[in-house]
Amino acid sequence: MLVSEPQEKVDLRSQAEELAQIAMELQRRLFARLSQEISLGNVSFPQFFLLTYLDRRAPITMSDIAARMGHTTAAATGLVDRLERLGFVARAHAVDDRRKVIVRITPKGSNLVSRIRQDIVDAIATLLRDQLTPEQGTTWVEVYRKISSFCEKKISHE
Repeated sequence: MLVSEPQEKVDLRSQAEELAQIAMELQRRLFARLSQEISLGNVSFPQFFLLTYLDRRAPITMSDIAARMGHTTAAATGLVDRLERLGFVARAHAVDDRRKVIVRITPKGSNLVSRIRQDIVDAIATLLRDQLTPEQGTTWVEVYRKISSFCEKKISHE
């Protein structure tokens, strides 16, 4: 039994390294391929991530955006600046504290999020239909649910 333990650890480590590489590449490639808006450079993945976050929530502060994105407030401001220039978000000062800047998604931004989401759903449906068996599709969803659950638990403990 002791002889097989190091081999199992090597295989597990090897799998983890391969999956880490795949995950990083997959995020970049998948979203570039799944949405023409992203692949054409009309919006970056971080901008889309922020827009989807804003689309599901009430207006939020710049500091909340920075915290959610894992950026400095200055970096988040740059992200919001570009989205505002494109008409996807709007900024205003908070009524109770003029020092706070509140960001909200515009109808144009919500429409973009809807189009990109639909592109992604359509592309994944094609992938499920053309590349995977129904059983593989079910397994893929189960695996992603577990990964999502793991990530949510990890984030909530930090």
